[in-house]
Amino acid sequence: MALVVLLRGVNVGGHRTFRPAILAKQLADLDAVNIGAAGTLVIRRPVTRAQLRAELACRLPFDTEIMICQGREIVRLISGNHFADQPMRPDIVRFVSVLSRNPRSAPSPPVSLPARGKWLLKVLARERRFVFGVYRRQMKAIGYLGEIDRLFGVPATTRNWNTITAIATAPSLGDAARDRAPASCLRHPPGRPP
Repeated sequence: MALVVLLRGVNVGGHRTFRPAILAKQLADLDAVNIGAAGTLVIRRPVTRAQLRAELACRLPFDTEIMICQGREIVRLISGNHFADQPMRPDIVRFVSVLSRNPRSAPSPPVSLPARGKWLLKVLARERRFVFGVYRRQMKAIGYLGEIDRLFGVPATTRNWNTITAIATAPSLGDAARDRAPASCLRHPPGRPP
């Protein structure tokens, strides 16, 4: 089954910038598909998580937290009904935060931030490493996304629901026939010709 890579804190506010489409081309031997500009990739060829982390680490121009999950986990997410009680409005964004690992302790949803006054972000539910929520489309709300790390005690990266849906419906999660692909940097470290 395909693996999904979610890089944390890339291409945000001019920090840790890179072009995910180029990274996907560099990972052609793993049949990588880029989803959007936030560092989200679907890896369709079999590879261990350790090999994939090493491959990404040698290709990224910076250090970042790398979340990896099974494609089937993402497909299962979209079959849930975690947003049933939430209005569909242009000023409300549905999101999923992927935790780096299962937290040892976690707050009982729902959690609203700020705790008093008009909410800007709501955590609605958690399913293993996945946190479901909504936030208001306001600049102050973005700052509260960083609170998810603190709430759950582990690093997290967040994608909007549209991105999660795009991952789940990425082209063919099975093996695809390819012409000869570029060499892996594990076999040919940077600076050495293949």
